[in-house]
Amino acid sequence: MITEITANENTFKSYLVFWSGQLFSVLGSSISQFTIILWLTKITGSAILLSLASFLYLLPMTIVITFAGVLIDRWNRKKIIIVVDSLQASIMVLIIFLFSFGLAEPILIIAINGLLGIFQGFHIPTVNAIVPTMVPKERLSRMNGVNFFFTGFIQIIGPIIAALLMAFIPVMIILWLDPITFIIAFVSLLLTKIPTIKKEVTSIKQKSFLEDFKIGFRTLKLIPTVLMMLLVAMFVNFLLRPFGIFMPYFILFNHSGTPYDLAFVLAFMNGGTLLGALVTSIKKNWKHGFSVYFGGELLLMVTYGIIGISPHGFFLLMSIAAAIFGFTIPIINTIYLTIMQHKVPKEKMGRISSIDWAISSAISPIGAIISGPLAEIFGVPKFFLYCSIIGVLITLILWWIAHTRVNNHNNEIEQIR
Repeated sequence: MITEITANENTFKSYLVFWSGQLFSVLGSSISQFTIILWLTKITGSAILLSLASFLYLLPMTIVITFAGVLIDRWNRKKIIIVVDSLQASIMVLIIFLFSFGLAEPILIIAINGLLGIFQGFHIPTVNAIVPTMVPKERLSRMNGVNFFFTGFIQIIGPIIAALLMAFIPVMIILWLDPITFIIAFVSLLLTKIPTIKKEVTSIKQKSFLEDFKIGFRTLKLIPTVLMMLLVAMFVNFLLRPFGIFMPYFILFNHSGTPYDLAFVLAFMNGGTLLGALVTSIKKNWKHGFSVYFGGELLLMVTYGIIGISPHGFFLLMSIAAAIFGFTIPIINTIYLTIMQHKVPKEKMGRISSIDWAISSAISPIGAIISGPLAEIFGVPKFFLYCSIIGVLITLILWWIAHTRVNNHNNEIEQIR
């Protein structure tokens, strides 16, 4: 039996302290990861190595995130974040020392950086599970929007800061920003009281790990809208994987750009994310949120193709398409997250959040590892275009199927309250 947790104004204020610290950590990670990716792109110039780097990050994260949710619902969530974030900071310090002593070889950096995927496999579902225990229901939608707003702002300035710093400062100095921002996040975490899920003592035999995991799947099956959204997300994440991997390569090699051009395009994309997040933080109700979600996924695929077919060096067109791309992301994510947080019981959020990420990213490692050879065969621009066309077709088909299923479940929501 589960002790009910009710979020209130006090827990919400405490959550804001925790969340503020996490934003600093996101900034440090944004700068460090952009720096590493840019360094790898310049040093190797290899699409295959870039896809390998993404694969070695995504594969352990996908594996860990599959079972992490069960542990999150059993263990102290604050302690989980302390441990995994400390390990992430330690890995970054190790990478810094490799650069400092001239031992930074691309394959070695790729392998070590991939360890961060393991810790993210615990961090992501843990943070998601904490939100509904500390944020009152009436604030969930707007808080999700505010989170995307500030995260989008950070993702704008992170690459810009990294690109500027790389022109004047050695890589190992820039990477120190990650451990420094971790310390800020760590202090805010220590000051935050995070609710724990307390189980009352009963004579019932404790459920096995596998049974807990099965309960998460059974709960998810009772929410067909969320289940269909997950299915779409899985295919979209698979097809968008080349975009995340090859954007630096696409700008620097296919379009003869500079790190500043890359930062310019990414700034527009994250500026769009910022604007979209602002909209979600202001807008409380989403009529026909289900249709808006699918329409947004469709728009992502269209702008993806536009970027792929942009004329050589036409960074303005890429930037406009990237801005629309970025604008769409917080809207569809906010709609999805709010539906899930409203419908899923708090004591099962860890499992559902874990399953959510596992399903959404299940085929991302496959997408990452096959992207390199396919990019070499077709070229990155055409590869982007082909992925977008396939994405449009899949989204339209699943939208029709999902619409039919939702009509058969009158108990599902069409409006987020």
